[in-house]
Amino acid sequence: MNRLLFSLLFIVSFTACEKNIDFKLQESNPTLVVDAEIENGSAPRVMLTKSFSYYSQLSATALLNSFVHDAEVYISNGQYTHRMKEFTYPIFPGLNGYYYGIDSSSLNTAFVGELNTSYQLRIVADGKEYRSQTSITPLNIKPDSIYFKPAPFNPDTNKRVMMIKITEPAGLGNYIRYFTKRNSEPFFPGFNSVFSDEVIDGSTITFQLEPGVNRNDLPKPGDNFFMKGDTVSIRYSNIDRSAYTFWSTWEFSQQSIGNPFAQPVKVLGNVSNGALGAFCGYASWYNTYIVD
Repeated sequence: MNRLLFSLLFIVSFTACEKNIDFKLQESNPTLVVDAEIENGSAPRVMLTKSFSYYSQLSATALLNSFVHDAEVYISNGQYTHRMKEFTYPIFPGLNGYYYGIDSSSLNTAFVGELNTSYQLRIVADGKEYRSQTSITPLNIKPDSIYFKPAPFNPDTNKRVMMIKITEPAGLGNYIRYFTKRNSEPFFPGFNSVFSDEVIDGSTITFQLEPGVNRNDLPKPGDNFFMKGDTVSIRYSNIDRSAYTFWSTWEFSQQSIGNPFAQPVKVLGNVSNGALGAFCGYASWYNTYIVD
């Protein structure tokens, strides 16, 4: 009886200490969101949208209305400065998205990405100016070998995992982002797509590389495996520190959604004047395999 009374008092004492905390989030003004990249051998691409407030109702119409039109977008490689042109691309039947790319009427200033080159981005939208810079690094790291083996501890003998062997050069400051493409799918980044050489500096290691994921879809059984007979392409990209910082903080934030015990994180972009997002350069290596 005394033990029961003590337990009740213990529960009541903690209940009495509870306090409701109400957060009153203020409506925020839309902020420019920059998704820009340049890769060796490819033309630059810039997508501009506006952010949503916390209480916004998301819909296809709202997403389409978030695209920023008629902006002035300039990209420079130190030798040429090119004003980019707005283009349309299909998202779904009857629904289009928008991006800024090379203007074919001004090819005298157009260029594609080159290794070991820096780039500057300037955007003028809604009366404000935004700037960013990135670099396509040297292609310091690329796989020594890639092979597939049966998925361990799995009864399905058709499932495979990708193994990659790399030799990391001595000297800190190398950063990687990878993407995979299965059959007719587009390239998707890995769930944890970026990593640095802080732990593996100067060593040769072999590790498993998981398939890239489409973050717009719910996870499906088998997403973590390749299948025997798949045609798999890999894009293995060297990136600079600012691109690594952006994607590592972005992925940590995305993976923390819904976790009440997650550590708060700020996504660190590289665009000035309070804009969100990043301008990223990719020094990429590609190869294609048939899974056996």
